[in-house]
Amino acid sequence: MALLKTSEAHADRSPIRQAVILCGGLGSRLGDLTQDTPKPLLPVDGAPFLELLIREITRFGVTRFLLLAAFQSDKIEAFAAELPARLGRDVTVEVAIEPDRAGTAGALFHARERLEDRFFLFNGDSLLATDLLALEARLAADGAVGALALRPVDALGRYGVVTLDGQRVTAFGVSGDPAAAGLINGGVYAFSRAVVARLPPRGALESDVLPHLAEEGALRGLVCDGFFLDIGVPEDYARAQTDIPAFFRRPALFLDRDGVLNEELGYVGTIDRFHWIEGAREAVKLANDRGWYVFIVTNQSGVGRGLYGLEDVRVLHAHIDAELRDVGAHIDDLRYCPHHPDLGRGDFRRDCAWRKPSPGMLLDLMRVWPVDRDRSVLIGDKTSDLEAAERADVRWIRFVGGRLDAVVANLLDENHT
Repeated sequence: MALLKTSEAHADRSPIRQAVILCGGLGSRLGDLTQDTPKPLLPVDGAPFLELLIREITRFGVTRFLLLAAFQSDKIEAFAAELPARLGRDVTVEVAIEPDRAGTAGALFHARERLEDRFFLFNGDSLLATDLLALEARLAADGAVGALALRPVDALGRYGVVTLDGQRVTAFGVSGDPAAAGLINGGVYAFSRAVVARLPPRGALESDVLPHLAEEGALRGLVCDGFFLDIGVPEDYARAQTDIPAFFRRPALFLDRDGVLNEELGYVGTIDRFHWIEGAREAVKLANDRGWYVFIVTNQSGVGRGLYGLEDVRVLHAHIDAELRDVGAHIDDLRYCPHHPDLGRGDFRRDCAWRKPSPGMLLDLMRVWPVDRDRSVLIGDKTSDLEAAERADVRWIRFVGGRLDAVVANLLDENHT
């Protein structure tokens, strides 16, 4: 069995791999709940809220996390040490501790030496459904230092309005009519390291950085009108116990790889032998846009047989990831099995519970992710794929050729809710 180890970033095409999360707030509005527990670590549906947030972020290929801590930082550090094993993913989680309470901008300033060339930034106590690939694309605009997710609201209330001209933020946090509709800051950002030059040692992003970036024409916006919840007040924290699990529970599209995503050429282990099935990338994008999880489950006994190595698999799947990003698509997670019970070499010669037709890969993904099994579907081209789905109690479709996006479009329409 194997979990895919994500490649390091390379060249200009490289995606953002770092997420920085603000975890230093006192959470005073939550009273006794945060007396001994940092607000991001409060339990939601049996797990720390921060774990749920990070798991969601990993769907977009982020593998490195930097937690900016202050209050009860020792508990944030203990959480960080345990998280990779809890997620079952190849991620690194580090903690930067503020020397004093410096505000959101100051927290970034004190961690400036640990920021990568481009990074996402999140509030550790709120969740906004955001297409991070689209937000990353906004950051790529000429002259952009930052891009932020914006929430449309029917009434601005106590929030400052954010104004857009196309994709450019022209004003940030300006007072407006509390009863008027408008756009407000959603608390999810993508930044380049150029923001460091604008950071004060103490201060708030919302008042001391973002308005100036807007004035410079260096800020872009992405309107996100999906799910949002902030656990910062008791009534919303109580609501999170039902609303957040419901948001995360989604159907999954399980995809075999060779013969479904790419042409079946026999033991495809290198980029030069990988050729997309017509409509495959578009099919992944369709499922992404509909809110489904998209997983790859693939036997790769070519590794066990000595035809190619684990590093070749990593490189090939990094290539798949990059090609999908070109159309704004992503794979949420992947499982592959390099073993063969008879023809595997050395440690790879064994009967593995992840090797299809055994259902181990599907079952492990459903253990990690809150999958709506009843609405989920596997698409495969071999009998072993379909048997694995049946043994995992997942509906299946045999792919017999043609455009994969047409198959997925029909599937999504049938499962529309």
